[in-house]
Amino acid sequence: MASEKVITQTGRSSASTTSASTKPHSITQSESRSGFNWSLIMGAAFLMATSAVGPGFLTQTTVFTQTLGASFGFVILVSILLDIGAQLNIWRVIVVAKKRAQDIANELLPGLGFAIAGAVSLGGLAFNVGNIGGAGMGMNVLFPSLSPIVGAAISAVIAVTIFLLKDAGKIMDRFTILMGGALIAMTLYVLFSTETPVGEALYRSVWPENVDVIAIVTLVGGTVGGYITFAGAHRLIDAGVTGQEALPQVNRGSISAISLASLVRIVLFLAALGVISQGVILDPSNPPASMFQHAAGHIGYKLFGMVLWAAAITSVIGAAYTSVSFLKTLHPMIEKHSSACIIGFIVASSLIFCFVGKPVTLLIIAGALNGIILPVTLGTMLIAARKKTVIGHYEHPVWMSVVGWLITAMMAAMSVYTLYTMFLK
Repeated sequence: MASEKVITQTGRSSASTTSASTKPHSITQSESRSGFNWSLIMGAAFLMATSAVGPGFLTQTTVFTQTLGASFGFVILVSILLDIGAQLNIWRVIVVAKKRAQDIANELLPGLGFAIAGAVSLGGLAFNVGNIGGAGMGMNVLFPSLSPIVGAAISAVIAVTIFLLKDAGKIMDRFTILMGGALIAMTLYVLFSTETPVGEALYRSVWPENVDVIAIVTLVGGTVGGYITFAGAHRLIDAGVTGQEALPQVNRGSISAISLASLVRIVLFLAALGVISQGVILDPSNPPASMFQHAAGHIGYKLFGMVLWAAAITSVIGAAYTSVSFLKTLHPMIEKHSSACIIGFIVASSLIFCFVGKPVTLLIIAGALNGIILPVTLGTMLIAARKKTVIGHYEHPVWMSVVGWLITAMMAAMSVYTLYTMFLK
């Protein structure tokens, strides 16, 4: 029953809640009546949303707006519908099964979970190098005396500190909510600094002049592909929010996460469209920075630094947390020392950026991989939704399965087209 449910808000899994460092957070009387732990669910939603909204997200949105104009609104609309369908299916199955995605996959086909865990974690590492680089660039914009490498190092220390603190999970939830809110507020400021042709944007969102399949795959892959869609679901598992009784919370959290990421995407799109509609050609070396500067001058440029840093640091946390949550299956020591592994993941990402660099190339490759991984992971969860050995007596809605398989087929087909166009054509 909801009143008997105990939810832990730590960065560790529910399997380790007996350790001395884990302090359960019992549901309050009001939470028991409502069946909704607002802080935890919104923390999971913001973790997923801010994992999606990273440096690559800002660049993709700005670049596609410049190439597609108002018709990019259609791409965003399609991607939002695909995102919601994919994430609802994945979150519900994981929470009902009370297992992480890779464990579910291993039950269906021994070894599949390990393959998925490896692919997702490698993609997460590649993305995190770009995220660390974005955080360094953001600090360089705010404080020109700091080089991007120094800024990246400082940002990595901040991210590591969060996981060193007591009640890391609760702090992570609150930090991502704070930074996510600040990111939205700052982007709104830039939007209102431009004269956006909103009418044309609305019209082209349902009647586009052209449709870009690669843009759709990139957006969906960058929002719910790879590790991103599992960030919130695994956070709920680790916090003990499991079982059919948690489904109302899962539905709200999942849709809230997509809504938050989509809100940022829409606001950024409208702001960029407002600048581009004035005939401005954005700087190809840094399109989002150019857009913010044209929209609001020097203040806009500094705001871009804040937006970029906020987007990057929250993505660093989300990528590290979720990638390690996949690696926990590989060895029990990773489960036992998950916080140390997360810190090691962040440090490794930082070292790769400092000594190797090239985060943009890594982001492009990782984005393409995310689009391919999604139909595999979503298809796996949909098969699991019909296996009583995995989900027990839960009956997954037929309409949701149908929508999920349609999305799987569409993403698989579009991913093949994207790979052919990007690497073979």
